[in-house]
Amino acid sequence: MTEDKIALRALLEKGSDVTFLREMIGFAAERLMALETESLCGAGPGERSPDRRNQRNGYRERDWETRAGTVELRIPKLRRGSYFPAFLEPRRLAEKALTAVIQEAYVQGISTRSVDDLVRAMGLEGISKSQVSRLCGEIDERVQTFLGRPIEGEWPYVWLDATYVKARRDHHIVSVAVIVAVGVNADGRREVLGMTVGHSEAEPFWVEFLRTLARRGLRGVKLVTSDAHEGLKAAIAKVLGATWQRCRVHFMRNALAYAGKTQRRIVSAWIGTAFAQDDAAAARKQWREVADQARPRVPKLAALMDEAETDVLAYMGFPAQHRVKLHSTNPLERLNGEIKRRSEVVGIFPNEAAVIRLIGALLLEQNDEWAVQRARYMSLETIAPLSDDPIVSLPVVAA
Repeated sequence: MTEDKIALRALLEKGSDVTFLREMIGFAAERLMALETESLCGAGPGERSPDRRNQRNGYRERDWETRAGTVELRIPKLRRGSYFPAFLEPRRLAEKALTAVIQEAYVQGISTRSVDDLVRAMGLEGISKSQVSRLCGEIDERVQTFLGRPIEGEWPYVWLDATYVKARRDHHIVSVAVIVAVGVNADGRREVLGMTVGHSEAEPFWVEFLRTLARRGLRGVKLVTSDAHEGLKAAIAKVLGATWQRCRVHFMRNALAYAGKTQRRIVSAWIGTAFAQDDAAAARKQWREVADQARPRVPKLAALMDEAETDVLAYMGFPAQHRVKLHSTNPLERLNGEIKRRSEVVGIFPNEAAVIRLIGALLLEQNDEWAVQRARYMSLETIAPLSDDPIVSLPVVAA
């Protein structure tokens, strides 16, 4: 406490200095973070205590924008788990974007009854178009900076998926495709690489999106996981030249459509025996045996398996430690679920810019949360050999 008083007295001695308020905010934030981490660890820095549950592990730098200016924070890191200061409100931008979209719909007179009720509950009925435009502009700038940032390094694994939302276009309500790309880099870290919206998932649309990622620096892609959309498959081959992994979950849905209701569980377990093999050769051998056994009774299922064998089992040629995360687009499912949850609040977006604003803000915040997680999505030791860079691809000890 004495040290705190000395530090506070030093700030007070600055008198009318214009930086005084900002430094006071920084001082208070530092003390709050120290108290929060002490509570999480069960002991103070360097303190020996039987109640200790965790240890500190350095700091990470982060700028905090306040009304008094930018405050440079040193956020403590923990050896186990992650820590994020409560006062930074990690979900604040997405909530602000959601509010902006609702406001925009309301002031244009096209909101639904449920949105009207929500607007009244939020006390936003008196907001003007100029206020909405100003708020939207602030959010759009941050979102566009995030979505257009350079993509640095190599990205061995990429997942692509699309979801659909309703938006107004030329006084009509249409379904808009929202495309999201997530990747894992050579350090084993996961990031949102980009997103865009379009009329449909036609090949030219996918080609342009992937070329945009390539222009921003996407390289070193070894495997792309997605559903079996023909336009997407063609775009991956044309732009990225990477191995394509057909989402196993989507394939199983297609396969089970050829089985009767009473046989779906049996067929699922039957095909699953191929996925349980230890290597690619054994998986392909088991796959063909299952297809041959199914051919007399369910010829359409056997034909589907013949056609999809290479694409569904592509992930088996990659490190065993990664396969559970490579065989499907499941790493994107939680993200898509959050997109759906937020978009359902809006119902019908007033325009496509509002779609980008809300979903872009959500992706930005998810990316920030991934960035502060201490644990890598994939370990450095297992992902380094995939790099085209000879230094990175050396074993960690040798490097």
